[in-house]
Amino acid sequence: MLKDEVMGELTERILPFWLNLKDETYGGLYGEVDFDLNINQQADKGGIATARFLWTFSAAYRVLQRREYLEMANHLYQFFKDKLIDHEYKGIYWLLNYKGEPKDTRKHIYAQAFALYGLSEYYRITQNSEVLELALSLYDLIESVGFDQNNQAYKEEFNREWQESANEMLSENGVIAHITMNTHIHILEAYTNLYKAYPNKELANRLEVLLKIHYQKIYQQDSRFLGVFFDQGWRSLIELKSFGHDIEASWLLDEALRTLKIKDESYQKMIVDIAYNIADYAIQTDGSLINEEEDGKKDYTRVWWVQAEAMVGFYNAYQRTGDQRFLDLVNQLWQYTKNNICDPRPKGEWYWSIEEDGSPTVRNIVEPWKASYHNSRFCLEIIERMNLI
Repeated sequence: MLKDEVMGELTERILPFWLNLKDETYGGLYGEVDFDLNINQQADKGGIATARFLWTFSAAYRVLQRREYLEMANHLYQFFKDKLIDHEYKGIYWLLNYKGEPKDTRKHIYAQAFALYGLSEYYRITQNSEVLELALSLYDLIESVGFDQNNQAYKEEFNREWQESANEMLSENGVIAHITMNTHIHILEAYTNLYKAYPNKELANRLEVLLKIHYQKIYQQDSRFLGVFFDQGWRSLIELKSFGHDIEASWLLDEALRTLKIKDESYQKMIVDIAYNIADYAIQTDGSLINEEEDGKKDYTRVWWVQAEAMVGFYNAYQRTGDQRFLDLVNQLWQYTKNNICDPRPKGEWYWSIEEDGSPTVRNIVEPWKASYHNSRFCLEIIERMNLI
């Protein structure tokens, strides 16, 4: 039943919504749909969002083999290659205007990781050598410019010419972080997907380094939470628990282990402990997962991507442990999501979030940070994983 409902959600609601945003004039997808479902054809187009769109339709084609998904992936790759790549200084831009012209030329390692993620997925379905070359050039860029050998951490923000600058784009909660958990988990994600597309020893070694960084630097064994923002010496800058990132990290870490065929009891324990910890600490009686906790104060907003990643993370924990509790959590989360997060309006998608009082947050349905990736991936992961049982 869950698999059938998720298949319907993906193919009848989510993907048709994004297919409808195809920009035939300037390329890519339209960059904004407001809360009332009005499309702004002259809105900016985010670099991260574009990479996530490329991943979405490439993955959807790989799993479901529907021609319209491949056509959209081809359309997105052309826009990505022609407009998003900085052909002079390398890497992808942070933001384009609606015509595909650079608007914010800053570079961020997080954004490069998503570009690599999207390209590696597109290569998996096309086997196009040009795509692989682009992906490998981004990998080399991340490693040569983005990794700090001194503190064994990936850097964050740069200007267009790759001079390091303050990490404004991926810092929140009143701090400017030199190192973030978020960038590290998504480099891990991108490298894992690149390894699936193009396995090699060097990449395996880098993934093993990333696993070690997560276990030794980011994961807090005493609390079983992940640190979020760090200074240059890996000291935590704020008492913050990000529940969605933690449960997302648990399954991304496990995906890396499975892809590399690594069996490490310490890593496996970390993955399971994170899942149990989030289940114990942040799941609500209505089945949802709340957003975060800062300095002991919980944010009870139910964010769309947090529910999506929790469903994958808890299903992964069920596969890892066989504990029925995790499967029950997935079903409860899906019931909550279906009844609250999924927009019931014709041609709607998913709301950004649900407020503590149960009302949808009045926020754009599409913007540079609201794309097709989290909920499409949840659906695809469930479809693939349930086929294996």
